[in-house]
Amino acid sequence: MNFISKLFGSSSNSKYDLGQLEVDMHSHLIPGIDDGSPSMDHTIAMLAKFEQMGYRKVVTTPHILNDVHPNTPQSILGGLSEVRAEIQRLGMKIEIEAAAEYYCDESFLPIIERNEVLSFGANYVLMEFGFLSPSQYEAQALFNLQVAGYVPILAHYERYPYYFGDFKRVDALRERNIQIQVNLNSLTGHYGPGVKKMAEQLIKNKQVDFLGTDCHRMEHLMMIEQSLSMPIYKQVEALTLKNNSL
Repeated sequence: MNFISKLFGSSSNSKYDLGQLEVDMHSHLIPGIDDGSPSMDHTIAMLAKFEQMGYRKVVTTPHILNDVHPNTPQSILGGLSEVRAEIQRLGMKIEIEAAAEYYCDESFLPIIERNEVLSFGANYVLMEFGFLSPSQYEAQALFNLQVAGYVPILAHYERYPYYFGDFKRVDALRERNIQIQVNLNSLTGHYGPGVKKMAEQLIKNKQVDFLGTDCHRMEHLMMIEQSLSMPIYKQVEALTLKNNSL
């Protein structure tokens, strides 16, 4: 080992092993149905990268966002079938399931009422908010989901600036069995310094239930792979995460 390696340690030994997570539960891999993968070739390349990074399964979560991404269980599960067929044809080992990332607006409540929610794992439902202001439908949606027997997961909680620094609120949510998900690329600064700081503090406070890639394209996975020796991953090691239960 040379002097630099002795001084700073071997980078290969200090990288966080994503295989510990086993499952990614936030991604956009079904071709052409939202702002994620544009083609089957791109999807397969990302799944191959997931496999290389140590994941055994991906739960992909296309957007359901009113008129912007008006997906349905039929469009999502139909796309999933096509991806699975291609995985099988190629002999890939990685598993893929599908749910959705629901935008919390007025169109989400009727979906819950009609029992058309796509869930995964222990009846988990991934939902997101806008980035400018809190959703007026948040409290009702969370209540309705839980009454219907679902467990809400709040997607990339660190990205909502109106909740920055309010860690008592996070405690209150988790006490109600509302789960918190953080994006791995938030740790790289990809979404800005405020988001990075919030993500790091949630991890240090052990207020994170799931880590997700939220990958829309290959570059997102590459950024994550290149960041795995960052010091914050020592704190990630101390988390009790639920990814590997899926």
